[in-house]
Amino acid sequence: MVAKLAHIWRATAICLALGVPLAWAQAQQKQPQWKDRAEYDLYISITKEADPKKALALLDQWKQKYPDSQFVEERLRWTIETQRKLNNAAGMMAAAKEWLAINPKSIQALYYICLLTPSLNDTSAEALAVSESAAKSLLANLNEFFAPEKKPAGTSDADWQKARSDMAALAHRTLGWVALSRKNYEEAEKQLLEDLKLNPNDAEASMWLGTAIVGAKKVDTYPQALFHFARAGCYEGPGALDPARRKQMHAYFEKAYTKYHGSSEGMQHVCDLARQHALPPAGFNILSVAEIAELKEKELREKDPQLAFWIKLRDALKEPNGEQYFETGMKDALVPPENERPLRGKLIRHSPAKNPKELVLALSDDTTPEVTIRLEEALVGAAPPGTVIEFRGVPKQFTREPFMLVFEAEKDQIKGWPAPTPKKAPPAKKAVKKG
Repeated sequence: MVAKLAHIWRATAICLALGVPLAWAQAQQKQPQWKDRAEYDLYISITKEADPKKALALLDQWKQKYPDSQFVEERLRWTIETQRKLNNAAGMMAAAKEWLAINPKSIQALYYICLLTPSLNDTSAEALAVSESAAKSLLANLNEFFAPEKKPAGTSDADWQKARSDMAALAHRTLGWVALSRKNYEEAEKQLLEDLKLNPNDAEASMWLGTAIVGAKKVDTYPQALFHFARAGCYEGPGALDPARRKQMHAYFEKAYTKYHGSSEGMQHVCDLARQHALPPAGFNILSVAEIAELKEKELREKDPQLAFWIKLRDALKEPNGEQYFETGMKDALVPPENERPLRGKLIRHSPAKNPKELVLALSDDTTPEVTIRLEEALVGAAPPGTVIEFRGVPKQFTREPFMLVFEAEKDQIKGWPAPTPKKAPPAKKAVKKG
């Protein structure tokens, strides 16, 4: 489990640099002091022990023999490091909590509690409260922990400032995880954004941030969630998810993107963008299926308002509640109303073959029968398939499968029917010449 933490093990060196100096000669000159030489020798044996299991046994021995040791914090520091070598995150956490109980302002204890809580995935109320308190304490004491006079010898100002920034990022990360675990999505989003501003390479935080945005159920921010999922699934640099989790997140991003956008178009661009940036650039957006449909409808309304009117009507009828929509909103009403342009379609067939009283039209394309028009008074003559007909009528019947909308219409509501070819007058008789 601890192996998963490698990508966020950022400030350990600084924590160790802030530890207690323990050379025997130094200890004899100032506080704290060893209880006796045996305690010091036990400590030295721990520092030299290469087997972490044996070292842990010696640390337990130190705790049992010297429960009131003045070097209890050093014992706990070595316990955490030994448990880390054993990949025992729970053991590390127990030692960190014990340390914090002794010294509430121990930067090392605060650091390890913040670091370990998400990896342990303990979402109990107690664990979340401890983690939240540690993260808030870490933020509240940053100025004290990283005061210029506390900078270790040999550490540059830039490195010291970087360590402070890393600690702040870890605290915000922890607060974000706590809020996400409590389903306080707005707070989680706030804290995780702060983390990513300070530590852009935290791909796991990107994954959590996407989850928080989706959890908040704000449709207008869903493109940002997709960006953060892309970051978690596509980014491969320092701080990236391990290959297995990255593959899993990439698959999730692809599925979520396609569902939201309606296709994979533009998905690779989002992935490429997320590889380069931890946060969406200004103006970033992904159009939803509904937004794309709205844009297409607007474009069609401007280009061909008659077809746009029909498609909107047709799609409403094709919905699962299409029959109800027909009965309550269309049946026996004039369609289109007088303030709209008439519908337009192409003739597929008519009956009878001459002077028809029934026309079948295709409106969405040239060949699909969608509308039947029934007339009280027959039209005169005949018309070839493909003749463009404009009409208004009163819907009377509807079937969704196969789709057919039946209108009744007056003869004068039909436009485009070809005028009958006038009959040719018989040739005039030639005059008879008189002889």
